[in-house]
Amino acid sequence: MLPLLIKQRVRESFDRAATTYDGAAIVQRRVCDRLLKELAEPETIPSHILDAGCGTGYGSGQLRKRWPRTHITGIDFAPAMLELASKEADCCQAADIEKLPFAAANFDLWWSSLSIQWCNAATVFSEAFRVLRPGGQVAFSTLCPDTFAELRAAFAGVDQHRHTLPFNEPDAIHTALLGAGLRNIRLVRERHTVYYPELKSLLRSIKAIGAQNVGEGGRNGMMGRRTWQKVEATYEQFRTPAGLPASYDVLLGYATK
Repeated sequence: MLPLLIKQRVRESFDRAATTYDGAAIVQRRVCDRLLKELAEPETIPSHILDAGCGTGYGSGQLRKRWPRTHITGIDFAPAMLELASKEADCCQAADIEKLPFAAANFDLWWSSLSIQWCNAATVFSEAFRVLRPGGQVAFSTLCPDTFAELRAAFAGVDQHRHTLPFNEPDAIHTALLGAGLRNIRLVRERHTVYYPELKSLLRSIKAIGAQNVGEGGRNGMMGRRTWQKVEATYEQFRTPAGLPASYDVLLGYATK
């Protein structure tokens, strides 16, 4: 698990981003749509779905479109996000996906889009296994190490601070799924890229979704002008006709209990 202090920072970051999240969540929505598209139709319509780390509720809304009569429970540890998600899910609850407040064998589908990268994967999947009914499905998306590769490269020659999360390799995710007791595992790795006119707008977009650097080893103070100019110049090497890229190394995952 993340240290308690770091987890609190993550929670506060997403709370602050609640009102700006949907306007900036281009990749997040794209990935959520892909996760649902690749999800195999179950033999029976799920009666109860858990949207783990529901954010503002976009995933719950998309799940509702596929299964209009299914009961959807959304959980998130950012209260401001839950206020928005309550418009999409049947019920919302403040909770940590590493320690779910539900009885065993309670859900037919455990769904989580771009949340588990903030958590310990082994703990998350063990909890998913616990609350799933026999034959229940897991569907999730997360980020892999090449996410924000351009950003890391731009800062590499400037300082020794960590500017992105230490994302898991697919093999580590596969191991965590197996360790939790899940089976029929299917992983799909994809690259999603968004383009921005300049670096400041790219970083503002990351901040708007609450995903700025909040972990251990990050920079605490302000960046000097010369340092910023060096970062800008390095990032410009990645410019394409579409603009400056921000790459997301995405993993879609599916399994059954």
